Amino acid sequence: MTTPLFHPLTVRRVTPDTPEAVVVTFDVPESLQPVFGFTQGQYLTLRKDIDGQDLRRSYSICAGVDEGELRVGVRKVRGGVFSNWINESLKPGDTIHVMAPQGRFFVPLEAGARRHHLGIAGGSGITPILSIMKTVLAREPGSRFTLVYGNRSLRSTMFKEELEDLKDRHMTRLVLHHVFSDEHADTPLNMGVMDRDKLGVFLRTVVPAASIDHAYVCGPFQMNDEAEAALLAAGVPEDRIHIERFGVPQQAAGAVGAVMHEARPGDAEVAKVVIVRDGLQREITFTKDQPSILDCASAAGLEVPFSCTSGVCGTCRAKLVEGQVRMERNFALDRNEVAAGFVLTCQAHPVTERVVLSFDER
Repeated sequence: MTTPLFHPLTVRRVTPDTPEAVVVTFDVPESLQPVFGFTQGQYLTLRKDIDGQDLRRSYSICAGVDEGELRVGVRKVRGGVFSNWINESLKPGDTIHVMAPQGRFFVPLEAGARRHHLGIAGGSGITPILSIMKTVLAREPGSRFTLVYGNRSLRSTMFKEELEDLKDRHMTRLVLHHVFSDEHADTPLNMGVMDRDKLGVFLRTVVPAASIDHAYVCGPFQMNDEAEAALLAAGVPEDRIHIERFGVPQQAAGAVGAVMHEARPGDAEVAKVVIVRDGLQREITFTKDQPSILDCASAAGLEVPFSCTSGVCGTCRAKLVEGQVRMERNFALDRNEVAAGFVLTCQAHPVTERVVLSFDER
């Protein structure tokens, strides 16, 4: 028997943070404490039936590892059914089904390390970086953290009071730089859009690139790309730049959550796909007209992990053990993960007539 993917958790608190965002805290029963232990920077996938739709969405954990609470920050998204429901209707005592924490947006921490960590966040991209920041400050007492955080205005800034409290408690180890696109600031550097030029100035003046041991980037897709380009141009090694994406490029935005797959020459007409989960194997038949291996598995009644179905979150990640597949698009796996054989099943089409995928190697 496979273990359940989702567990019912009761909502302990729903705390307003900005006019467009709330923080949701869950009660985790003793029996599920091992399941919901997390690493800084990870996320939760939530599942709820809303107006007859079975919806799943992923939200980053904003608590530090040592805080003893499980919390996520959720900002309203225009047209976002799940995020708007959470902000407008969710209340303490409600139950939501939640998947165990996932994600690889972190580096192992070392108690004796003396490192400089840089966070570049835009909007709700602060949520995983806040978790990383808190945990670094608690578990690497010799390290320091610099945050460059872009928002429209101070009023729209998530966790502003919590950030100031952290700054007061770690005055010599934490530096905050706010950048506002729609609000006046004391210096030109703190006004405008977080693009490559703006971040390049930060890296040449206030945050010397040579001092950065690890950089964490999370925000709108374009900001992520601009930040990565600025860091690389400043000389920060690629393997020290860690990126978490919440969305897709603007030209692909219309396809978020939608099935837009097309068969291509070279795809297998029919393939036997073996799915491995919890050590058990299940064989399904994939035909070329099906959107993806994930869709095929779901249609066959298999309970496998997924969330966005857009190639962004990485929840559906599995290891290709045998055969070949083609991915429609990939915004979640880096080059090393792809080289190691990992694929996004929501974007995968068999190329060979037999494919074996393991969800046990994630």
